[in-house]
Amino acid sequence: MARRNRQKQAGARPVERISPYINRNIGPLPVLSEEGLETIEANADRILQDTGMEFRDDPEVIAIFAKAGCDIDGERVRFKPGFCRDIITANAPSQFTQLARNPERSVVIGGKSSVLCPSWGPPFVHDEDQGRRYATYDDFIRLVKLHQTIPYLHHSGGVVCEPVDLPANKRHLDMLYAHIRWSDRPFMGAFIGAERAGHAIDMARIVFGADVMSKTPALYCVSNTNAPLVMDAHMSGALKTYARANQPVACTPWTLTGAMSPTTIAGTLAQVLAEALASLSLVQLVNPGAPCLMGSFASTMSMQSGAPTFGTPEAGQMVLAAGQLARRLGVPLHTVGTLSASKTADAQSQQEGTWGLMMSLFAGANIINHATGWLEGGLVTSFEKTMMDADLCGKLCRFFEGIDLSENAQAMDAIAATGPGQHFLGSDHTQANFLTALFRPDLADNNSYEQWSADGRLDMTQRANALWKDRLDHYQDPGLDPDIDEALQAYIRERKEEVPDADFF
Repeated sequence: MARRNRQKQAGARPVERISPYINRNIGPLPVLSEEGLETIEANADRILQDTGMEFRDDPEVIAIFAKAGCDIDGERVRFKPGFCRDIITANAPSQFTQLARNPERSVVIGGKSSVLCPSWGPPFVHDEDQGRRYATYDDFIRLVKLHQTIPYLHHSGGVVCEPVDLPANKRHLDMLYAHIRWSDRPFMGAFIGAERAGHAIDMARIVFGADVMSKTPALYCVSNTNAPLVMDAHMSGALKTYARANQPVACTPWTLTGAMSPTTIAGTLAQVLAEALASLSLVQLVNPGAPCLMGSFASTMSMQSGAPTFGTPEAGQMVLAAGQLARRLGVPLHTVGTLSASKTADAQSQQEGTWGLMMSLFAGANIINHATGWLEGGLVTSFEKTMMDADLCGKLCRFFEGIDLSENAQAMDAIAATGPGQHFLGSDHTQANFLTALFRPDLADNNSYEQWSADGRLDMTQRANALWKDRLDHYQDPGLDPDIDEALQAYIRERKEEVPDADFF
């Protein structure tokens, strides 16, 4: 009971005021030499020239590339060496801002900034009370609210779980509404198909205004390739729709080494870069100057079972190299964070997740998806892991700020006043700084064994279970203008009435 009471008090305390994104003052960490980078770039050009990339079921894309002078063979597009890079570097911005409903929470994407986003896409959720189950819209709303309470997340995200109790062809409308209604942070648009992308743009225009959105992005899209070297019409359709509306697109090859790309790191990097170059050049041909990001979701797989593996040294090397390649291309980097194949929020999940998020930040990633909650290779969003990962995000936010060298931080007066052989516990400097000088995780137990035992002998998963419930108890509704709310709900009703419900799964 004492432990629970302390958590309630902790949950009720004012949320720490921190930056709306990480301003990295450490890194990035290079993993490839200049010669190595040139080798990967030359190999990517060779892939694009000799093998090319297919854009399936989208004649408009083929026509766009044909008009630009590319070699067309059915749905296969081949590119002259340097063609894609020249278009991208001449037009794509290196940095831009994504608006939030609360202007104080708008995020800068590019340069030294890193934006942490929650888990995306799992059809299942898990908590210690109800176990693993199909996600519902109620789960979706609870996750949006929970993320809103975490100061070290900077973005509301997108499909934080897949609410399978809603019709598959309409649930994107409800998910977008939940982000707008229950969070005041930036959010992602619908990713699959031009029509859903158009719905997201319409809804964002209701919130922000068409004139504002034409100048500053208010949505975020990820357009994945179907590795190796394919983009389908669902992805290219969304890509074109967002690009024409001047909304950012993260062009992201999704690869598992040995299955969707070569089993070697160098081969996978060349393929990833080739797919990203082709996709990014499409964005710029559709709308020169549209914001875009090079994405990389390059992970490994078990050569014994064929299952995806995470937190591996090779995955770390690939994201570090992707960061170098994106900087040379002059566009921001989108990648992933606390990925894990573990089935529960256990030691494996934290070891794999910590490695993944640290490597992405050392890579200089500007947007990091799946920074919290991701389990079972992307099948599950865990409420407990969300809180464990939140502590990790907080630690890394503090770490990458770098060392404070202000006059206060140097503490010369405090050292002089305390003198030899004394302690600093009662010094004025300690009294003034103890609340902010050191990061304070929410879940770590630093008490004695006796105190821990008296408090119920709770492990971190049990503490996380209590904490996420407490956070939801203390969730503060950011509110929404009633006229905007009414307009959004009317728009959603109209779109839903246009077509019958499709399958729920």
